[in-house]
Amino acid sequence: MSEFFDQLDDKLKAFIADQHLFFVSTAPDEGRINLSPKGMDSFRVLDGKTVCYLDLTGSGNETAAHLKQNGRITVMWCSFTRNANILRLYGRGRSVRPGSDEFDQLIGLFPAMAGVRQIMVIDVDQAQTSCGYAVPEYELKQERQTLVKWAEGRGEQGIKDYWVDRNQTSIDGLPTGILDDR
Repeated sequence: MSEFFDQLDDKLKAFIADQHLFFVSTAPDEGRINLSPKGMDSFRVLDGKTVCYLDLTGSGNETAAHLKQNGRITVMWCSFTRNANILRLYGRGRSVRPGSDEFDQLIGLFPAMAGVRQIMVIDVDQAQTSCGYAVPEYELKQERQTLVKWAEGRGEQGIKDYWVDRNQTSIDGLPTGILDDR
């Protein structure tokens, strides 16, 4: 049975803190829906109505493009332990990029990682839990370090060059804003 919440309570915050994997979904007004898995120590609850996650450089920058266009975002966690649960956060998000005062305030919440592209800040409209009874049980073996090692190997300038080549537009041709204010 689904249950809806106007904000994150202590129980929901604790559930989020226990998870190692989350999914982010966004969509443009027209075009492809993007659904991305996220891991590492990259998600923070700021308060009952505001959350954020550290976005590392990757193959595309769909989330930034979609948020720039319409702001809509859903974040989802599935419990893979014996205690089944699914949590979705519905809200409006925005990209906060390096060099801004807000980025400087938020970056200290996360461990240092190579390849940081931006921080996505989400104003939560509603949270929803559901049973998750059909989700299988899994055990975490370890966090992958592949993306961080890739970014370290490219170096700061190599990452910026990658943004120019690969992160300026979404797969539907929408601007991501990655080079705005840089």
